[in-house]
Amino acid sequence: MNILLSGAAGFIGKQVLLQDKMDCIHRCVVRESNKDDLFCETFVVEDINKNTSWNNAFNNIDVVIHLAGIAHNKSDNSDVIFETNTLGTLKLARDAAANGVTRFVFVSTASIDENKGLFSAQTQSKYNAEIGLKKIADETGLEVVIVRPTLVYGPNAPGNFGALTRLVNKAPVLPFGLTNNKRDFISVQNLADLLITCANHPNAAGHTFLASDGETVSIKDFSNAIAKGLNKQLIQLPVPVWCMRLAGKLLGKSIMVEQLVGDLEVDSSNVQEMLGWLPPYTMQESMHSLLENNQ
Repeated sequence: MNILLSGAAGFIGKQVLLQDKMDCIHRCVVRESNKDDLFCETFVVEDINKNTSWNNAFNNIDVVIHLAGIAHNKSDNSDVIFETNTLGTLKLARDAAANGVTRFVFVSTASIDENKGLFSAQTQSKYNAEIGLKKIADETGLEVVIVRPTLVYGPNAPGNFGALTRLVNKAPVLPFGLTNNKRDFISVQNLADLLITCANHPNAAGHTFLASDGETVSIKDFSNAIAKGLNKQLIQLPVPVWCMRLAGKLLGKSIMVEQLVGDLEVDSSNVQEMLGWLPPYTMQESMHSLLENNQ
């Protein structure tokens, strides 16, 4: 089985390549600037949108793992986000199906399962893509597998985890002393392993999987785990949660704050039931890689 991996040069994509113990990744979709950074055959695109040409991308390809997209507020333009995350995804899936690809693994977001009143443009675009992919599956027979990861952490992570890691490493003071929320997370190593499983396992077709480490923790415990992974001492200030939410509202960062102090427990039991998959790494083991990367 041969896999086409989009977003191969990104945070998750690089880890998927490392986890590919059976050398299933046959071709990597990258920008021109990243094509020499990877030890795999590359297919270069400038942008992913409704007009992207995928000619010859699917030669000898059985499965697509689609990671590429706009995330972590890299763009505030909702039209650009929709063009890439929704229309670009659906164009890729339609062209893949038309060229004999049998399965399409789409990496969405567990934010869809959070308070829908806080949908960001990125989350909405992923949700719209999911709806479109299910329609394509019905029309073409393409096996669509949707993976909704919780916040993904690991070395060189972007977004909130990257910011937390930098804070703990350089100025180890955080405001989560009174925060006892319940959230699920997933390490990039565990997510990469799950994606390879979803590409291969016959039972994955047609299912949506919520991806997590299976360890529900508070943001206080999670940031303490970051500090332990970095071998740092961390001071947790007793700031009331309502103060952080108010600050987020005043600064226009409500979604970011809620992703840290709000609850997000997911039921990922169908991953084990359908695929027999369990996270190969504990949170402690995954966090240890932070220190290795920091040396």
